[in-house]
Amino acid sequence: MKQEQHMPLTIGLIKASLPSYFPQKHGVFEACQNWLEELASTLGARVVVAKDIPMNGAEARNAVADVQAQGADFLLLLHGGFSMGDVAREVARSPLPMGVWATPEPTLVDDIQLNNFVSLNMTMSIARGVRDLSTSPVQWYLGAPGEAALAQRMGQTLRALAAKKALEGAKIGVIGGLAMTFYNMEVSTDTLMRQLGVWCEHIDIHHMTDLMAAQSQADVEAELAAMTKAAEVRGVSDAQMALTARASLAMRAIATEGGYDALTVSDWPALQDNPGMHPGAAFSWLEEKDGLPVASEGDILGAVTQLVAKSLTGKVGCLLDMTSPDFERDQILMWHGGGGPLYMAKDDVAWINHPMIGRGTEDGPIYGAIADYEFAHGECTVIRVSRNGTTRFAVEGVVAEGPAPGFTGCRGWIGGFSSAKGDCSARDVVTSVMEHGLEHHFILVPGLHRAAFEEFAGWCGMGALPVITARDGLPEGPSF
Repeated sequence: MKQEQHMPLTIGLIKASLPSYFPQKHGVFEACQNWLEELASTLGARVVVAKDIPMNGAEARNAVADVQAQGADFLLLLHGGFSMGDVAREVARSPLPMGVWATPEPTLVDDIQLNNFVSLNMTMSIARGVRDLSTSPVQWYLGAPGEAALAQRMGQTLRALAAKKALEGAKIGVIGGLAMTFYNMEVSTDTLMRQLGVWCEHIDIHHMTDLMAAQSQADVEAELAAMTKAAEVRGVSDAQMALTARASLAMRAIATEGGYDALTVSDWPALQDNPGMHPGAAFSWLEEKDGLPVASEGDILGAVTQLVAKSLTGKVGCLLDMTSPDFERDQILMWHGGGGPLYMAKDDVAWINHPMIGRGTEDGPIYGAIADYEFAHGECTVIRVSRNGTTRFAVEGVVAEGPAPGFTGCRGWIGGFSSAKGDCSARDVVTSVMEHGLEHHFILVPGLHRAAFEEFAGWCGMGALPVITARDGLPEGPSF
């Protein structure tokens, strides 16, 4: 896929200090650069370094140009010692994402050796005057190389910026457009491109069905063999499993030929008319085997959120509806009847007939297969990029036993919610979803990734959609 071909995130390190302070004497620059290079390499990033130590604004402009010429995506101004404000001002004027770093003093007696914390303070204050921090934030770091807290903070920034870079120029193939009447998932592709750099290209559903028909029997059998090795087939006809394999092969070909990082598919009703199937199991298989996000129902922002989740965690998440809140147990059943990578399963995984497509007809639910499993228990994060890519929502929680197994498909009961504000209830989460008018798909990923997702969103200039505390009555005016 195209995303794996992106150049790595590049950190442009600019060292700064006046000659009357002593970072070289205390090995600050060398230790910081060595540690940063080691941290970057573990996260798939690289470091380039400005040749000279700037002493004034003109030299700072040259330092910025130096690292930019080496491909810098992120400017990191390292105050080894006290630096003049014009250095900070010129670096902050660059449109690139920016961080500022100072280390602790080597001694707390006699003459001050670095005085770099004051420069950190000055730079953050100066940056506010020359940057719009709402759209071009600056992150600060205080700590010595090797400190766990510094590694966590700096590492989170690098993960967040790598996700931002992964979206710039990413392409989403939109097969068949938006599912009928899902007006809440309509997207301004102009706004999305301007905000996040994501391209959307529309593909006629007939191109997919033509490719399905064109697949060779040998390729279909090989795909089926791999799918049936990964999960048991329960009640799905051979003909429907063969159509599922054809759908998988066709979508893989579309993604490869178009260089798409993700797909969205209008999975109903056209595919039930021709060729008479539902591609939910094919979605699961492509997400599991290829790591290719596939969002159902033409959900472009669902696919965008999947790309962010993939960059932050290394794996595709599961696109889900918030389906059945249980406020007494403080849990929400999250579920979807199509798609979901198999690695998220607690134990038993099966390919089964789609439970709703065809239900109530004479033939019954025979149109295509889906994956059926419960999520593994443990910590998780629920995220959504919203409003044409301009806002975000995120909560963390725990997948645990619920009052019932849940509906057929990919599902799990989530409770123990928390947000940036602290602990929150299932009722608070539902209140937030309703009153923010959030689109009805969310991405669930194992592990705790809210802070990294929110930092990613901050670097992209997205507004926050915070958790709203549940209450009786109407919202208090247009506050969201």
